[in-house]
Amino acid sequence: MNVNQHPSQPGHDRFGFSSFSDGLYIGGAWRSAAGESRIQVIDPSTEAVIATVPDATVADAAAAVEAAASAAEGWRETPPRKRSEILRRCFELMIERSETLATLISLENGKALRDARGEVAYAAEFFRWNAEEAVRISGEFGIAPSGTNRIVVDYQPIGICVLITPWNFPAAMATRKIAPALAAGCTVILKPASETPLTAYALAALYEEAGVPPGVVNVLTTSTPGPVTANLLADPRVRKLSFTGSTGVGRMLLAEAAKNVISCSMELGGNAPFIVFDDADIDAAIEGLMVAKMRNAGEACTAANRIYVQSGIHDAFAEKFTQRMAALRVGPGVASDTECGPMITRKAVEKIDRLVADAISRGARVLCGGQAPAGRGFFYLPTVLADVSPASDMSCEEIFGPVAPLYRFESEAEVVAIANDTEYGLAAYIYTRDIGRGMRVASKVEAGMVALNRGLVSDPAAPFGGVKQSGLGREGGQHHGIAEFMEAKYIATSF
Repeated sequence: MNVNQHPSQPGHDRFGFSSFSDGLYIGGAWRSAAGESRIQVIDPSTEAVIATVPDATVADAAAAVEAAASAAEGWRETPPRKRSEILRRCFELMIERSETLATLISLENGKALRDARGEVAYAAEFFRWNAEEAVRISGEFGIAPSGTNRIVVDYQPIGICVLITPWNFPAAMATRKIAPALAAGCTVILKPASETPLTAYALAALYEEAGVPPGVVNVLTTSTPGPVTANLLADPRVRKLSFTGSTGVGRMLLAEAAKNVISCSMELGGNAPFIVFDDADIDAAIEGLMVAKMRNAGEACTAANRIYVQSGIHDAFAEKFTQRMAALRVGPGVASDTECGPMITRKAVEKIDRLVADAISRGARVLCGGQAPAGRGFFYLPTVLADVSPASDMSCEEIFGPVAPLYRFESEAEVVAIANDTEYGLAAYIYTRDIGRGMRVASKVEAGMVALNRGLVSDPAAPFGGVKQSGLGREGGQHHGIAEFMEAKYIATSF
């Protein structure tokens, strides 16, 4: 894949994107960065450099805001039906090129091709869903209790939006923000993770082909996100920040945004409990856990991080689950038979290894895996640990890898208490045949999303987000996602 072309030259025909070049995408044009440095894109499966992309500076950030501002009025005034049709075309093009996009994601992210295909389908759905929502933005009309005037509430685009996305879902995290923002009538500046920028640029070319006007979507990559983001947020024309990433970075961005009182949506870290009661269908629970834990090789904020199994079935569950994990095929993301691809970086592998070593030092038993295999690539073997101490580091930190720690519990009250003993509150999973118990525990668990007898919780039609230190606001859903990019204007009238 040759992405080192001059920005004025079209490229990537083999990937189906005739205008996908290696420049920053600003104002509908591929342009060089103000500086000359470039960012290397590494294939995690081989550790080989597969591409380089521009390294944006604060001057490029300013240019992106200018482009978004220039396009803002035209896009805001574009009829909802027209915006809807453009979003629908984005969906159609993503589906047409799904295999191409999945391959690109696997190359730069390392995720198994089957997971990449699932991501593309999920990512495309945000365009279809928001194409339908774009024409259903409504206002409110009522009579003031005093009877002296009418109350009219109009919902308007919030303005220029800065969108910051992580590396683990390079397509879905972008479309989950871009689609509702465009449906609402906003223009956006996307800063994708520097580890996985190629998908964002490929999608930018696709948006242009679908009819998104110049300047409505702008994309820039940078190795200095602090200064570049600060420059974006310092511009008074920027009115929205939507971020997906770690809680630590989220706190810093909230502080930066506070300087100009910018509206913020934050989808932050998770530490999801996976609770299996004695009466659960063991096989169904294991199938669900394989999805909740091993989707994207565990590199997901919604990944099952703490697996609590009631003592009556704990040992049988552990044996069957270990067999499933040990049988997973580990290999390069683009290989058709791979079930668990590499981690994103060497640093990620080292963190996982540290967490496993700490758990073992506190008495955990390795039922399978427990190490990084020899050879090139950022791989870690699918791992199951039993007798994990609640005091271990992995009990309170995101693992972000294919490691499943098992904990034994006795009672409902006990497991609710330990499930809530974390600063995070993004997702939770519950398995039981007793629907009454399931709903009762779901209501008590402190999480923004709960999957009951399911291993997959995400859906474009449902509000995605967490409580406590897992974030602010929601993405997706019948009106939640688009509402994040709109403001209510109250008009008092006597007619």
